[in-house]
Amino acid sequence: MSRFRLGELFCGPGGIAYGATTAQIENFDFGIVHQWATDYDKDTCDTYSNNICPMNQNSIVHGDIRMLDIEKDLGGKGDIDALAFGFPCNDYSAVGEQKGLKGDYGPLYSYGIKALKIFKPTWFLAENVEGLQSANDGKAFAQILKDMKDAGYTVTPHLYKFEQYGVPQARHRIIIVGIRNTENVYYRVPSTLPFAKADITCRTAIERNPIPSNAPNNELTKHTRTVIRRLEHIRPGENAFTANLPLDLQIKTATKISQIYKRLDPNKPAYTVTGSGGGGTHIYHWREARALTNRERARLQTFPDTYVFCGSKESVRRQIGMAVPCDGARVIFEAILKTFAGIPYEYVKPNINE
Repeated sequence: MSRFRLGELFCGPGGIAYGATTAQIENFDFGIVHQWATDYDKDTCDTYSNNICPMNQNSIVHGDIRMLDIEKDLGGKGDIDALAFGFPCNDYSAVGEQKGLKGDYGPLYSYGIKALKIFKPTWFLAENVEGLQSANDGKAFAQILKDMKDAGYTVTPHLYKFEQYGVPQARHRIIIVGIRNTENVYYRVPSTLPFAKADITCRTAIERNPIPSNAPNNELTKHTRTVIRRLEHIRPGENAFTANLPLDLQIKTATKISQIYKRLDPNKPAYTVTGSGGGGTHIYHWREARALTNRERARLQTFPDTYVFCGSKESVRRQIGMAVPCDGARVIFEAILKTFAGIPYEYVKPNINE
């Protein structure tokens, strides 16, 4: 029997944790269990604790990582064998200014490095957006990988396209798996071939098993008549700038972001679920003239319907958009478990050079 005790920084609502704690290998008693986690947002911590560790809610530390004593406030919750940290992406996203290490949030990855040096876990998983590669002309990513190696780990960075792993959403994220240099194992990126025939259309994800009208986090958004009329003119797969809109419904802006009032194509995976943005960024149903509910958005992130998010409607929207898809995370964690169990699996060459 082998149970890796997982600690998390920037834990979010629990997409990584749910994928980790549900990861398993058939006929092998290998697994991952929650030990402790921390996040700066109270609603997020409540969501995580109620769903991941309802019987051990004291294992969640609500606070700004910059204000915590990592060794005392987190280490005091128990020893860990594994660490996960999806460090803030604000300064790495290609949508923003890409300040990288020069921004307010860019340097926060260093708390993950600090935790690696303090707890010396057997392995870790770090996550961020695709834009991490280009921030600061690539220097930020190079520095982050160097710091991880200097902490004593062999790292395998890879840009995972989660729609290739059975997730009904085109979501691309850099995942870095690190294994301590003292371990005589080597992680390999799991192949996408087992998921080649998966039905990952957004229609299937949302409609195959109808969501009950009284399901949690399933409130409809109240739209103005103008928004409804605009959506009625936008066909599936189109947005406010590619659709043939009447003059009074057109949006006058110099920046034509493709996701503005973009309706889903029911025969394809959804476009990326986001956690921020104003009007026109909420993801729109292919048939009905409305935004998706948070429950529908959660399905695109592969959270089960029993997963209840805490906080206001907008807080829940943000939590869902910031999460890692549960099913995508599970694939990676199962590959890690197979690595340590010595079980061969299909793999591909990393698409990012270290």
